[in-house]
Amino acid sequence: MDGSRDLELIMRSRTPIVVIETQDEARMLELLQSMAIQSASETYTPLFRWTITDGLQRIDISLEPQALNSAPTDVLKHIRAVSKPGIYVLLDFHPFIEDPVHVRLIKDICIQHRNVRRQIVLLSHEIRIPSELESYCARFDMNLPSEQERSRIVKRAVNAYGKDHPGSLVQVDRKAHSLLIHNLAGLSYADTERLARNAIYVDGAISKSDLPGVMQAKYELLNRGGALQFEYDTARFNDVGGLARLKTWLTQRRPAFRREESASHLDAPKGILLLGVQGCGKSLAAKATAGVFGVPLLRLDFGAIYDKYHGETERKLRESLKTADVMSPCVLWIDEIEKGIAGRGGETGTTQRVLGTFLTWMAERKSQVFIVATANDISTLPPELVRKGRFDEIFFVDLPNAKIRASILAIHLTNRQQPLAEFDIEGLAAAMEGFSGAEVEQAIVSALYAAHAKNQPLATQHILQEVGQTRPLSVVMHERISTLRDWAAGRTVPCD
Repeated sequence: MDGSRDLELIMRSRTPIVVIETQDEARMLELLQSMAIQSASETYTPLFRWTITDGLQRIDISLEPQALNSAPTDVLKHIRAVSKPGIYVLLDFHPFIEDPVHVRLIKDICIQHRNVRRQIVLLSHEIRIPSELESYCARFDMNLPSEQERSRIVKRAVNAYGKDHPGSLVQVDRKAHSLLIHNLAGLSYADTERLARNAIYVDGAISKSDLPGVMQAKYELLNRGGALQFEYDTARFNDVGGLARLKTWLTQRRPAFRREESASHLDAPKGILLLGVQGCGKSLAAKATAGVFGVPLLRLDFGAIYDKYHGETERKLRESLKTADVMSPCVLWIDEIEKGIAGRGGETGTTQRVLGTFLTWMAERKSQVFIVATANDISTLPPELVRKGRFDEIFFVDLPNAKIRASILAIHLTNRQQPLAEFDIEGLAAAMEGFSGAEVEQAIVSALYAAHAKNQPLATQHILQEVGQTRPLSVVMHERISTLRDWAAGRTVPCD
C-alpha cells in the first residue's frame, strides 16, 4: 500500500489530530490537496493551511489568507468556534504545542470532534505531543521514494539539464547511474531531487566521481543528532601493520557482504568485536575494514547520544541506527563500546534501555551494515551482547611482535618520506619490545623533532634515544594488560 493511500485512510478515519513529521512540507500539502477527502455523509470537507506568517488560508480553493488569525492562540480559538467540518493543517506549530492554553484549546476541539468534525493536522520536521493529547493522535510517516520513483526523479533532473543547456546531452555511466539511484535511498523527495540535480549540474554527467559528494551530502542531511561521524575515503589495509588473520577473515567475507552473485548462497556477515591493548590498532583496523569492503564508514559516538532528558537518549540512538540503515552499505564503527553500554553510574535504567534498543536493532536489521565494535575491557560488557550470534567473531589485538613492529616502523617512516635503507629497522624493532603500534609511531614523531632541533636528518640513533626515554603502556600498566592478555588467550581469535 503506497503512502498516499495510507494517509487517505487516516484522514477518513477522522482522528482528531494527525501528526506528520517530514521535511517535505510542499509535497505533503500537495497530497492533502489532491485527495477527495469526504466525511461519512459524503460531504466535501474544506482544507485550510495555517502559518504564523500568513495566518489561516483555505487552500482547496483559492482564497486570501486571514491575517487576523495568525497568532497561535487566535487560530485555535477560531477553529474551536467554527461549527462546520474542516481540515486545518498547522505548519510548524511545534514551538507552541506545549503552552497550557493551547493544550486546553486543542483538547476542547478533540472532545467536540463527534459533534463537529474539525481535524487538526500538525505538520513539521519534529513534533512532541503533550501526554494530554496523545490519545487523540494518529501519526503518519510518509514513505520515502522507492527505487522506481528515484529513477524517475533522476530522469527528470537529466531532462531539466537538457532544457537549461540546449544542445548538451548528459553523459551517463550506466553503473554510476545505477549506484546513484541506489545511494539516494533514504532521502525525502525534495532532497533526492536536489542531490540528483547537483550531481548532474556539476559537470553535465553522471559518473563515479559524483558518488562521494552525494554520500557526503546525504549523510549531512540525515545526521541531525550529530552522534555519527562520516568518512567516505577509508584507510586501506596497507596502513595497518600485522593483523594478518583479521585481513584474511574480512577478505573472505567481502563478496557476501557486498551481496555479489558468486556469494549468494552465503550468509552476510554481521560484524566483529575487536578487543585488545590500547594503541595496538583497533581503531585503525575498524577504519580499514570499510576500505576492504569498499564502503563508507560511520562512527557512532555514545557520548553524544546520552541526554539528561528522559527518553531522549534512546531516541537519538534510534535515529543514529536509522541513519546507518539508510546509508547502507556501510561499516558502523562503535569505538570503546563498553563506555556506552556498560554501567554509567546512576544511569543504569537508561543504559539498560540503550542496550535493549541496540540489541533489538542488531537482531532485526536487514540492511548492509557491518558492525565493528572496539573495546579495551570486555569484562564490563553485558553477556547478552558478547554471546555467539551477536557478532560473527571476537578478535584480540595484542602487542605487536618484532616482525610486526618492523612493518609498522617501515609504514610510518615511509609516510614521512624517510629512506628505509638508511635505518636499522630490525635493530629498532628489537629495541621496541613491548611497544604498541601507537607508541612506535610516537617514537618516530619525537625523534623527528629531536633531529630537527639539531638540524640533522632523522637517523636510527635519534629513534633509539627516544625509545630509551619511553616507558610503554605494557610496563606502566603491566598488571592490567597481563590480566587482559591472559583472559583473551583461548577465549578470542588472535588477529595475527
